[in-house]
Amino acid sequence: MIDDLPLNSADENLKQHLRGETAPMRWIELAPFFARGQLIVVSPLLDLLDVAVAMSRDRRESFERWMASGEVKLVDDQLASLWNDQPPTLLAVVIAPWVLVQHLPDQAH
Repeated sequence: MIDDLPLNSADENLKQHLRGETAPMRWIELAPFFARGQLIVVSPLLDLLDVAVAMSRDRRESFERWMASGEVKLVDDQLASLWNDQPPTLLAVVIAPWVLVQHLPDQAH
């Protein structure tokens, strides 16, 4: 849920659409988005698609709260270095120009 409220039907439709656009991607495929500052990592405590819907709907309050808590953040050099050394496969969804990623359940760090 976004903002602790049920999704409305338009948000549910968008979430369903984004589910079909979500796919596992290897770090090597995501690295160019990191280089452009367009890669955002989402904590496994959050639903990746709820975050994508919030971003698509420009729900700033949600993002500010998630960013302040560290549950959503830009991929930094330290994390990118770790991923270069131990390349994960991440679940990814595009909300142009951003790419949101989340560790697959069996690869959560």
